[in-house]
Amino acid sequence: MTTTGPDPTAAHVDDFARLDLSRTARTGLPEAVYCQGKTVDQVEAITKRMIADGDDAVIATRLTAEQASRVDALEPVGVGAGIRTWRHRAPTGRRVAVVAAGTSDLPVADECRLTLTALGHEAISITDVGVAGLHRLTAALPEIEPAELIVAIAGMEGALPTVLAGLVRQPIIAVPTSAGYGTSLEGITALLGMLATCSPGITVVGIDNGFGAAYAGHRMLEMSRR
Repeated sequence: MTTTGPDPTAAHVDDFARLDLSRTARTGLPEAVYCQGKTVDQVEAITKRMIADGDDAVIATRLTAEQASRVDALEPVGVGAGIRTWRHRAPTGRRVAVVAAGTSDLPVADECRLTLTALGHEAISITDVGVAGLHRLTAALPEIEPAELIVAIAGMEGALPTVLAGLVRQPIIAVPTSAGYGTSLEGITALLGMLATCSPGITVVGIDNGFGAAYAGHRMLEMSRR
């Protein structure tokens, strides 16, 4: 039977948004504010409503500088490149290593790290350990190995997750980035390289999708509790 009445699980924001405040109860993960393509006023109004009416972590991703400047007045707990977070969950005691091949990958790493932090996990950041200087990665292994889960972020040819998977036993989520020269094809080369890896068992998400990697990692960690 089709109903035409109001959706009791949705909170309307003017005529442009219908917030899914019951998503945590259904999926264990909160709805996030994807800011790309929205106006500054829309981002502010949606974020305000989620902070006021929700009871879970609030995450706003892909913010422009102008959007970020506006929502900074809402006093975020977490601040990173293109991301702001509010009302973090209680600590879970679970550690995730967010490993970035280069400094150019940091915006994607920030998105991943702060999303994990908002969900209550301890996210440690290891940066600039790409395979062009393999000694940097092996030197960082003592920081990486205590983590229960690893997110490996790389552009160019995307080799970092493959190398890591041959050195550690933890689950690895690979994130290709759009960083790279001409034949990197804005991340497609890294994506295909990660999908074609000879190291078995790597999970791959879409290009520049640090947020998606964090949510996938959270699902893995939550299921491992059972």
